[in-house]
Amino acid sequence: MVKNRPRSNQGRGNARKKRDVFISFHEVDREWRDKFAKNMKGWMNDRSVKIDYVHTVNRKVDDVRRVIRDEYLKDTTVTVVLIGEQTWQRKHVDWEIGASLSDTEANRRGGLLGILLPGHTDYAKPAKHPRRIPPRLVDNLLGKDPYAMLYDWPKQFHQLEVANWIERAHCRRDGDDPINTLSYFGRNRTTDPLKGWQ
Repeated sequence: MVKNRPRSNQGRGNARKKRDVFISFHEVDREWRDKFAKNMKGWMNDRSVKIDYVHTVNRKVDDVRRVIRDEYLKDTTVTVVLIGEQTWQRKHVDWEIGASLSDTEANRRGGLLGILLPGHTDYAKPAKHPRRIPPRLVDNLLGKDPYAMLYDWPKQFHQLEVANWIERAHCRRDGDDPINTLSYFGRNRTTDPLKGWQ
Protein backbone atom coordinates (compact mmCIF):
# COMPACT_ATOMS: atom_id res chain seq x y z
CA MET A 1 0.00 0.00 0.00
CA VAL A 2 1.11 3.54 -0.70
CA LYS A 3 0.68 5.71 2.38
CA ASN A 4 -1.19 8.96 2.02
CA ARG A 5 0.99 12.01 2.65
CA PRO A 6 -0.17 14.56 5.19
CA ARG A 7 -1.75 17.56 3.55
CA SER A 8 0.47 20.03 5.37
CA ASN A 9 4.11 20.51 4.43
CA GLN A 10 5.89 21.28 7.66
CA GLY A 11 9.64 21.52 7.89
CA ARG A 12 10.36 22.59 4.31
CA GLY A 13 9.63 26.31 4.54
CA ASN A 14 7.01 28.22 2.66
CA ALA A 15 6.84 28.45 -1.10
CA ARG A 16 8.16 31.84 -2.20
CA LYS A 17 8.82 31.53 -5.90
CA LYS A 18 6.37 30.60 -8.64
CA ARG A 19 7.53 27.37 -10.26
CA ASP A 20 7.01 26.33 -13.87
CA VAL A 21 4.52 23.47 -13.66
CA PHE A 22 3.31 20.92 -16.19
CA ILE A 23 -0.06 19.33 -15.37
CA SER A 24 -0.46 15.72 -16.50
CA PHE A 25 -4.01 14.35 -16.58
CA HIS A 26 -6.46 12.10 -18.41
CA GLU A 27 -8.72 14.07 -20.77
CA VAL A 28 -11.90 12.97 -18.95
CA ASP A 29 -10.54 14.90 -15.93
CA ARG A 30 -10.03 18.17 -17.83
CA GLU A 31 -12.49 19.94 -15.52
CA TRP A 32 -10.17 19.18 -12.58
CA ARG A 33 -7.13 20.29 -14.55
CA ASP A 34 -8.84 23.60 -15.29
CA LYS A 35 -9.84 24.02 -11.63
CA PHE A 36 -6.27 23.34 -10.56
CA ALA A 37 -4.85 25.90 -13.00
CA LYS A 38 -7.48 28.48 -12.00
CA ASN A 39 -6.99 27.92 -8.27
CA MET A 40 -3.19 28.19 -8.60
CA LYS A 41 -3.16 31.21 -10.90
CA GLY A 42 -0.61 33.62 -9.50
CA TRP A 43 1.01 30.86 -7.43
CA MET A 44 2.64 28.92 -10.29
CA ASN A 45 3.41 29.31 -13.98
CA ASP A 46 1.18 26.89 -15.89
CA ARG A 47 3.29 25.45 -18.73
CA SER A 48 0.81 22.78 -19.79
CA VAL A 49 -0.26 22.19 -23.36
CA LYS A 50 -2.57 19.73 -25.03
CA ILE A 51 -0.49 16.66 -25.75
CA ASP A 52 -2.90 15.79 -28.58
CA TYR A 53 -0.64 18.16 -30.51
CA VAL A 54 2.01 15.43 -30.47
CA HIS A 55 0.86 13.45 -33.47
CA THR A 56 1.64 9.84 -32.66
CA VAL A 57 0.66 8.20 -35.94
CA ASN A 58 3.72 6.64 -37.59
CA ARG A 59 6.05 8.03 -34.91
CA LYS A 60 8.21 5.88 -32.68
CA VAL A 61 7.41 5.97 -28.98
CA ASP A 62 10.97 7.15 -28.22
CA ASP A 63 10.52 10.07 -30.61
CA VAL A 64 7.19 11.07 -29.07
CA ARG A 65 8.70 10.93 -25.57
CA ARG A 66 11.61 13.11 -26.70
CA VAL A 67 9.19 15.67 -28.15
CA ILE A 68 7.20 15.68 -24.91
CA ARG A 69 10.34 16.26 -22.82
CA ASP A 70 12.24 18.67 -25.04
CA GLU A 71 9.33 20.71 -26.37
CA TYR A 72 6.23 20.36 -24.19
CA LEU A 73 7.96 20.04 -20.81
CA LYS A 74 10.70 22.50 -21.77
CA ASP A 75 11.66 24.80 -18.91
CA THR A 76 9.25 23.14 -16.46
CA THR A 77 10.60 22.16 -13.07
CA VAL A 78 7.66 20.20 -11.61
CA THR A 79 5.06 17.83 -13.05
CA VAL A 80 1.76 17.53 -11.18
CA VAL A 81 -0.19 14.35 -12.03
CA LEU A 82 -3.93 14.65 -11.42
CA ILE A 83 -5.10 11.11 -10.76
CA GLY A 84 -8.63 10.10 -11.63
CA GLU A 85 -10.02 6.59 -11.83
CA GLN A 86 -8.58 5.83 -15.29
CA THR A 87 -5.42 7.94 -15.24
CA TRP A 88 -3.10 5.00 -14.68
CA GLN A 89 -4.29 3.52 -18.03
CA ARG A 90 -3.21 6.42 -20.23
CA LYS A 91 -0.04 6.13 -22.32
CA HIS A 92 0.46 9.89 -22.53
CA VAL A 93 0.40 10.19 -18.73
CA ASP A 94 3.02 7.42 -18.54
CA TRP A 95 5.14 9.17 -21.17
CA GLU A 96 4.79 12.56 -19.49
CA ILE A 97 5.89 11.16 -16.13
CA GLY A 98 8.81 9.33 -17.74
CA ALA A 99 9.86 12.43 -19.67
CA SER A 100 9.67 14.52 -16.50
CA LEU A 101 12.05 12.14 -14.74
CA SER A 102 14.59 12.13 -17.58
CA ASP A 103 17.65 14.36 -17.89
CA THR A 104 18.28 15.38 -21.47
CA GLU A 105 20.60 17.84 -23.18
CA ALA A 106 17.70 20.27 -23.52
CA ASN A 107 16.21 19.91 -20.02
CA ARG A 108 17.02 18.50 -16.62
CA ARG A 109 14.63 16.26 -14.74
CA GLY A 110 11.66 17.72 -12.93
CA GLY A 111 10.08 17.23 -9.56
CA LEU A 112 7.00 15.01 -9.38
CA LEU A 113 3.86 14.88 -7.31
CA GLY A 114 0.49 13.19 -7.63
CA ILE A 115 -2.90 14.44 -6.49
CA LEU A 116 -5.80 12.00 -6.19
CA LEU A 117 -9.04 13.52 -7.45
CA PRO A 118 -12.29 13.16 -5.48
CA GLY A 119 -13.70 10.62 -7.98
CA HIS A 120 -10.84 8.18 -7.37
CA THR A 121 -11.75 5.06 -5.36
CA ASP A 122 -8.95 5.68 -2.85
CA TYR A 123 -9.60 9.39 -2.38
CA ALA A 124 -9.33 10.44 1.29
CA LYS A 125 -8.38 6.92 2.40
CA PRO A 126 -5.27 6.68 4.62
CA ALA A 127 -3.64 4.12 2.31
CA LYS A 128 -3.85 3.99 -1.46
CA HIS A 129 -3.95 0.90 -3.65
CA PRO A 130 -0.75 1.27 -5.71
CA ARG A 131 -2.18 -0.46 -8.77
CA ARG A 132 -4.72 2.34 -9.23
CA ILE A 133 -1.97 4.94 -9.54
CA PRO A 134 0.25 5.34 -12.63
CA PRO A 135 3.00 2.71 -12.17
CA ARG A 136 5.91 5.06 -12.95
CA LEU A 137 4.64 7.41 -10.24
CA VAL A 138 4.23 4.52 -7.77
CA ASP A 139 7.90 3.55 -8.23
CA ASN A 140 8.84 7.01 -7.00
CA LEU A 141 6.50 7.02 -4.00
CA LEU A 142 8.21 4.12 -2.26
CA GLY A 143 11.00 4.08 0.31
CA LYS A 144 11.87 6.19 3.33
CA ASP A 145 12.76 9.25 1.29
CA PRO A 146 10.74 9.00 -1.95
CA TYR A 147 11.40 11.16 -4.97
CA ALA A 148 7.69 11.91 -5.45
CA MET A 149 4.83 12.65 -3.09
CA LEU A 150 1.11 11.79 -3.18
CA TYR A 151 -1.72 13.93 -1.83
CA ASP A 152 -5.50 14.08 -1.93
CA TRP A 153 -7.21 16.98 -3.68
CA PRO A 154 -7.80 19.42 -0.81
CA LYS A 155 -11.34 19.51 0.52
CA GLN A 156 -10.71 23.20 1.13
CA PHE A 157 -8.27 24.46 -1.48
CA HIS A 158 -5.53 26.62 0.04
CA GLN A 159 -3.11 27.93 -2.57
CA LEU A 160 -0.19 28.25 -0.15
CA GLU A 161 -0.56 24.63 0.92
CA VAL A 162 -0.52 23.38 -2.69
CA ALA A 163 2.30 25.79 -3.59
CA ASN A 164 4.30 24.19 -0.78
CA TRP A 165 3.67 20.75 -2.30
CA ILE A 166 5.02 22.08 -5.60
CA GLU A 167 8.03 23.66 -3.88
CA ARG A 168 8.84 20.42 -2.10
CA ALA A 169 8.71 18.52 -5.41
CA HIS A 170 10.94 21.18 -6.96
CA CYS A 171 13.52 20.76 -4.19
CA ARG A 172 13.48 16.95 -4.54
CA ARG A 173 15.02 17.26 -8.03
CA ASP A 174 18.38 17.72 -6.33
CA GLY A 175 18.05 14.61 -4.17
CA ASP A 176 18.45 10.96 -5.08
CA ASP A 177 17.85 9.90 -8.66
CA PRO A 178 14.25 9.01 -9.52
CA ILE A 179 13.27 5.52 -10.63
CA ASN A 180 12.46 5.47 -14.33
CA THR A 181 13.17 1.90 -15.40
CA LEU A 182 9.74 0.56 -16.38
CA SER A 183 9.00 -0.17 -20.01
CA TYR A 184 6.92 2.63 -21.49
CA PHE A 185 3.30 2.02 -22.39
CA GLY A 186 2.96 1.22 -26.06
CA ARG A 187 -0.77 1.94 -25.96
CA ASN A 188 -3.52 2.79 -23.49
CA ARG A 189 -4.40 0.02 -21.06
CA THR A 190 -7.89 -1.48 -21.20
CA THR A 191 -8.00 -3.45 -17.94
CA ASP A 192 -10.81 -2.65 -15.50
CA PRO A 193 -9.56 0.56 -13.81
CA LEU A 194 -10.60 -0.70 -10.37
CA LYS A 195 -8.44 -3.82 -10.77
CA GLY A 196 -5.50 -1.63 -11.65
CA TRP A 197 -2.36 -2.42 -13.59
CA GLN A 198 -0.96 -5.93 -13.57
